[in-house]
Amino acid sequence: MKIQHARTLPLVTPLTMVLLVFALTACRERLTPEQIPTQADFVALATTLPLTQNAPPPPYDGVVTRFEEVDGGLNELAGGRYIVQLQFDGVFAGSERSADASAGAEIQFDQLSSARRVLVTTEGNLIGQNENEISYEAVQLGPDAFLVRDGLCLTGADNAAQAAAELTAGALIGGATPVQPAGRRETLNDEDVYLFTFDPAALNFPAVRLGDNGRMTINSAEMWISPAHNAVIRYYMDISVENAIVFDISQPVTGSITVRYDAYELGTPVNITVPFGC
Repeated sequence: MKIQHARTLPLVTPLTMVLLVFALTACRERLTPEQIPTQADFVALATTLPLTQNAPPPPYDGVVTRFEEVDGGLNELAGGRYIVQLQFDGVFAGSERSADASAGAEIQFDQLSSARRVLVTTEGNLIGQNENEISYEAVQLGPDAFLVRDGLCLTGADNAAQAAAELTAGALIGGATPVQPAGRRETLNDEDVYLFTFDPAALNFPAVRLGDNGRMTINSAEMWISPAHNAVIRYYMDISVENAIVFDISQPVTGSITVRYDAYELGTPVNITVPFGC
């Protein structure tokens, strides 16, 4: 599926359609014209079956408005970790000059001790680094915050350390609301999850801004939610943009964006300590 701002739809296999047609034909052969019921809508029935069989439990069996930010609700859990990655590859609009950028983070949190640990890596000429990778570690332990860059613990950087330790996936890749069940159930990252889909207008994506001539196409998107944790376990998107502002760089770009988010060990407190060197 590749359409402007596409949405994910449940699959109907050819075998399912054949079985439905065969069953209805067999019934007709045994009935008189007066006994024939109203003809079934094959497409609607074949779509309803997987939705019903794989429906998530309430309140996730209908429209969900919780995840405008993909990590929304994690503050309600004792702890966990997640990894988020945003990658752009393309060119500066109207030229052949390459443009690229990547930003990734691993975030651990422990609500019981008010602690967070954030590892961030960025690279690419869209964020001023060319081929050089920049990374930092930020740790918050209650009222105290620490920032480590290039192996050195920075002193006198309390405000920067606090801001870095508060980074969220939602600030980087946003999320979507409302979303609705798509009729698939899987086990991902050791969690029982359900696939949800959404309309293009539901997308919240702060890393991209579109001007008058800008365009964004969602080539694929999937959001997998764990009702047990009230949390998104996986959020993947592949997007194409034209004449778009990415990472707040003033010059527009054209290319492809990849978004990857995975959450792990939700509900489990994480042991977070003062970073090495501080």
